Amino acid sequence: TKGREINKTRPCVVISPNEMSALSTVLMAPMTTKGFEFPCRIKCRFKSKSGLILLDQIRAVDKSRLVKRLGTISAKTQVELCSCLQEMFEH
Repeated sequence: TKGREINKTRPCVVISPNEMSALSTVLMAPMTTKGFEFPCRIKCRFKSKSGLILLDQIRAVDKSRLVKRLGTISAKTQVELCSCLQEMFEH
């Protein structure tokens, strides 16, 4: 990692589409309980904690780096995340 990249184990949201499941890598966005709001950061509540999904920190990682599945984000958060991704990449 360099600069402002996150350099520690943390929860993440896998954002790869199902069509990519055969690959050895996944696209993920880290989650944090710290940081500041920004248009590409999605507010969420997960495991009784409020935080942010950092879509400005998306990266591809090998599946072996995923430690364990922690759960699923809410349907509302999924919709907000997908809308934000669409908006980010349509320009």
